[in-house]
Amino acid sequence: MTELAQLEQELLKPSERLIADIRKIEGDIMLLGVGGKMGPSMARLAKLAVDQAGLKKRIIGVSRFSDGNAREELETAGVETISADLLNEADLAGLPDVENIIYLAGTKFGTTGKEAFTWAMNAYLPGRVAERFKKSRIVVFSTGNVYPFTPVTSGGLSEDHPVAPVGEYGQSCLGRERIFQYFAEKNQTPTLIYRLNYAIDLRYGVLLELAKSVNEGRSIDLTTGNVNVIWQGDANEIAIRSLLHCSAPAKLLNVTGPETLSVKWLAEQFGMLLGKEPLFENEVQQTALLNNASEAHKLFGYPRVTIREMMDMTVSWLQGGGKISNKPTHFQERKGQF
Repeated sequence: MTELAQLEQELLKPSERLIADIRKIEGDIMLLGVGGKMGPSMARLAKLAVDQAGLKKRIIGVSRFSDGNAREELETAGVETISADLLNEADLAGLPDVENIIYLAGTKFGTTGKEAFTWAMNAYLPGRVAERFKKSRIVVFSTGNVYPFTPVTSGGLSEDHPVAPVGEYGQSCLGRERIFQYFAEKNQTPTLIYRLNYAIDLRYGVLLELAKSVNEGRSIDLTTGNVNVIWQGDANEIAIRSLLHCSAPAKLLNVTGPETLSVKWLAEQFGMLLGKEPLFENEVQQTALLNNASEAHKLFGYPRVTIREMMDMTVSWLQGGGKISNKPTHFQERKGQF
């Protein structure tokens, strides 16, 4: 294992805070839609935390598992897996009754041209899941795309700000939230809506996209000139620990890092690290999609991994030829077309 891969493994290990909280979470944990970007590492983290806490709690991952390697890797790590299409009523009904659900299922990219499927995944399926697991605690993954663009000097929007999503993806995600909120009250199902802005991994994310552009001499669009990011390991921990903060009515929670970051500054820092001069185009607009995650920081503490650590690791990973996922964030998109 390379030195960088070892560092990544260290940063993905459970913190003492997570281990303490996993002892307080009663029952098993099932991740629906575990095959996406964050699901595999989150399931492995939960399993590590359970083992280090000395518990017998089951961690179960549910997905279609179109990538067979993902299922094998999860099972090697001790995560139980179930192959299921959640839109298939028989598959959904056949899932085990589990006390804790982390709902990761949804679709974003390819929304344009497949709007009906997007709404089925993001707004219809949530109702079926909410009814199926009405006796569970549910952490529901959502997005900062449900908010309107806000001035970059605002500090980001907090959970009490009115939503106003741009485009059908953001609208369908708000639909997902509303459906889970409805059933949380109807069935008194403890629920938490987890509004995430830009998790960062070495294989994908805003930082990797910017570093690649600088390294390859491609121009960076500055129209969306500010972003929030958080290390995926920290975002995973918050998701698992959020099971202790579900409520009815559903609790809303923004999740991201503490900084409002300048895209231009990030690119310039990558330029110094890579020995390249970044290229820019277009003028910075005075608004962006920005979350204020101070409530999450109050509940869970600041993220462990800093922006400088993320940037250094990203450059080392890029220069070392590390594996890269072809899953762009489209963080520059301002018309909601994904």
